[in-house]
Amino acid sequence: MARILAIDDERAICDLLVRVLERDGHEVDVTCDPTDVPARDLSRYDLILTDVMMPGLDGFELVREIRGRVDVPIVFLTARVSEDDAVVGLGLGADDYLRKPFGTAELRAKVTAHLRRERREHHAALDFGLVRLDLAARELAVSGIVVPLTPTEYAICEFLARRPGQVFSRAQILEKALGWGTEAGEDAVSVHVSNLRAKLKRGGVEPVQTVWGVGYKWRA
Repeated sequence: MARILAIDDERAICDLLVRVLERDGHEVDVTCDPTDVPARDLSRYDLILTDVMMPGLDGFELVREIRGRVDVPIVFLTARVSEDDAVVGLGLGADDYLRKPFGTAELRAKVTAHLRRERREHHAALDFGLVRLDLAARELAVSGIVVPLTPTEYAICEFLARRPGQVFSRAQILEKALGWGTEAGEDAVSVHVSNLRAKLKRGGVEPVQTVWGVGYKWRA
């Protein structure tokens, strides 16, 4: 069972999310008012689902405000179909998006995939000089200081770091590191890699390298 927060200004969507996800045994809190979310104790949730186009505080602004406080997967529920919109959302720290109207099977599969990825068992650490990946805690640290990566950014780092020196295309990273059929496409990988590289560079390291025309690799 997971604790899920769902945010959507349409009551019918909220009711649907509760009905479908509670059937799978999850505990679902819903709100139609996004402005009350920042005041909540967000640490109690394992996954956040949020609409994009909402009055008062849209989903992009909401994620920008809360991402620094939570490290759980955030999935947008959106009727916006522009790839540019998806890139903006992912750039703010979201992990994925589900396009409206969506089917219940697709919703359940997406939620299950994200939760499964977060609950994989790990029993070791990977060390690369100043960089250390704690596979049990799912954390990356530089010189002992934890870098605040999103779940997807961490997943990409772990996937590449387990195979140092090997080059992977964006399609391979999308399939192997993220592990679900996202609608965001390969451009999403570029956005996530750009974000994580910026965070690592601020710590003085650049382990993720671009291999032009091919993809990315972890520097051995």
